[in-house]
Amino acid sequence: MLTLNINGAMTELDVTPDMPLLWAIRDHALLTGTKYGCGMAQCGACTVHVEGQPVRSCITPVGSVVGKTITTIEGAQSKTAKVIQEAWQTLNVPQCGYCQSGQIMSAVALLENNPKPTDADIDQAMGGNICRCATYPRIRAAIHQAAKALG
Repeated sequence: MLTLNINGAMTELDVTPDMPLLWAIRDHALLTGTKYGCGMAQCGACTVHVEGQPVRSCITPVGSVVGKTITTIEGAQSKTAKVIQEAWQTLNVPQCGYCQSGQIMSAVALLENNPKPTDADIDQAMGGNICRCATYPRIRAAIHQAAKALG
């Protein structure tokens, strides 16, 4: 039994320390907003925050995050997260939507560390998140819109 701080709640899960965090979140904590993509940290669909930094939960052993704060898309409630989610809706960023929770988590981390990103900053920060629908121009526009709204 491991106790994790997920979205601000201490959550006991009957999992082994070597289980990928993704499966602990989805199958045991029943927070299904975080998606399984490639299982090799190549696509970013499984992105969550650990201690405020984006990590690929598909390759992160759950035992390595005990005692740390974990935020999933369900718990992304900061001002930055809300403004990004509003920009995503306003600009109709999602197409199929599958990768979008990971995209948003990476965008939140970007703007919380760099409130005025350039196109190059966005490309670098979002480069590990793949969108098979190729919504990249709308993602970039939404990040710029959110940055402007955050002032």
